[in-house]
Amino acid sequence: MSGLQSVYGLRIAAEVPLPGLPIQSGTRPDVQIRLRDRSLLPAGAPISSDRILYVSPVLDERGDPNLTVARLAQNDSVAFFYSDGARFIVDRLGREVCADWPDKFTLEDACTYLLGPVIAFVLRLRGVTCLHASSVVVDGRAIVLFGPAGAGKSTTAAAFALKGYSVLSDDVAVLADLGDRFLVQPGYPRINLWRDSVRTLFGSEDALPRITPTWEKRYLALDQNKLRFQSSPLPLGAIYILGEREAELTAPVIEEVVGGEAIMALVANTYVNYLLDRDMRKREFDVLSRLLPGVPVRRVRPAADTSKIFALCERIAADATQLAWPDATRAALGAH
Repeated sequence: MSGLQSVYGLRIAAEVPLPGLPIQSGTRPDVQIRLRDRSLLPAGAPISSDRILYVSPVLDERGDPNLTVARLAQNDSVAFFYSDGARFIVDRLGREVCADWPDKFTLEDACTYLLGPVIAFVLRLRGVTCLHASSVVVDGRAIVLFGPAGAGKSTTAAAFALKGYSVLSDDVAVLADLGDRFLVQPGYPRINLWRDSVRTLFGSEDALPRITPTWEKRYLALDQNKLRFQSSPLPLGAIYILGEREAELTAPVIEEVVGGEAIMALVANTYVNYLLDRDMRKREFDVLSRLLPGVPVRRVRPAADTSKIFALCERIAADATQLAWPDATRAALGAH
């Protein structure tokens, strides 16, 4: 058994260290990960239709759904079945995860799922709200970046990192609800990027290592080359919605988003929201409704020229710096 590791405010224990996760002090894990657990359902085992919670609309090359999620009858746990053979079972309290994968897979392959949708669902079971977003640090506060697929959440976070800003998380922004304010939990010191993003940032698709030999996706290590990973939670300062790039713009435009438009944007961009039951959705809506009065939400309209990505970061940083801080946020920053 390896020592504890940390991600999104959870202490993780597994038989071997999980790639990229920082070491965490302590002896009691919040979540136990059991790797290569052959007690899982055999591959191809039929699932009763009334137990299925979600079927991905995205299909693989064989025409099968990329992901099917079902509730198991024997113990009420939830199983994630990926079409490539990776399988994960999460117990109903979010305290244990069993993982299995095909022999051709590596642990790094499995962790692309485990540290994304699976661990986010664990957090959801534990009552924690997760945004499908990346988070960087500006002026001592966590700035959250989200938008539709392809909007550039990870690319923008990586550009912030290269400009010298600390990064809290990539792809998943986990909110710690303290009642009068919200913190964003640290993820792990990597940003995962597709090849076109690596080319935009570095001029070459091969400038960064692959996250696993079987995937084209690459990663930027935030604990190397003087890049900075923020390893402790910080108060949520502002939320920025990245819009589609606009050809007629020569510089990014930032606009305020308020009221119903803001709440709907947040609801639409929470993580693994396709697995929320009625009580979980109610809790999420309550959290987001309480968040909005104290956290500005802004829409970013970027220029089409991707070479201006670093100028976009500076524009967002300048906007975030001039925003008024709620008293609770200011007090929390004083404690850090």
